[in-house]
Amino acid sequence: MRNLFTIFTLALCTMAGGGPVLAAGAAKPADHGTIVAFGDSLTAGLGVPEADAYPAQLQRKLRQAGYQWTVINAGISGETSTGALARVEWVMKLKPDIVILETGANDGLRGQEPELTYRNIDKIVTMLQAKGVVVVLAGMKMLKNLGPAYTGKFAAIYPRVAKERKVLLIPFFLDKVAGKEGLNLSDGVHPTGKGYAIVTENVYTYLLKAIQQKGGH
Repeated sequence: MRNLFTIFTLALCTMAGGGPVLAAGAAKPADHGTIVAFGDSLTAGLGVPEADAYPAQLQRKLRQAGYQWTVINAGISGETSTGALARVEWVMKLKPDIVILETGANDGLRGQEPELTYRNIDKIVTMLQAKGVVVVLAGMKMLKNLGPAYTGKFAAIYPRVAKERKVLLIPFFLDKVAGKEGLNLSDGVHPTGKGYAIVTENVYTYLLKAIQQKGGH
């Protein structure tokens, strides 16, 4: 597991300070808590310095916005959704308020039946929700060379879980990064530091919604 990233910041900024501003009647975001980035090598940051992995970049972005949260990188390279399911109880020991769940890419690369991936992710989300955790689900897509039938079934996993379990969905975790030269390492799969900066932007908007939800609990 990557090192624990702790954010020491000021309280939520006011409009004058350039920080988040609440709409009238909106729930006040929780001013602190624990976010666990739960996933595979795309979360762990395989091939890049620790500071360039998206959880570390997310920490810095939260700090700049005035959010006083702790971010933990719980990514394990090579992990499938089956492995992630087996790890839920361990993740709960980190006492997360919010979990960003990114899993399933290795299932697809191995040609695993999408229905099994769906069941695993559904169970993970259900277990986390049962403990009061707000889940942000990272959508994933597969390589086109696996064929339209498979890639279609795979892509449908994430919106299906999100709809059934009523969780926040990042439509595509690697949006604007996947397949882009200069934003991925030589393997063409794992982002560079610049690629992870875009991933961080992809995650950030949905994470703010999760923080808002947690504040309303």
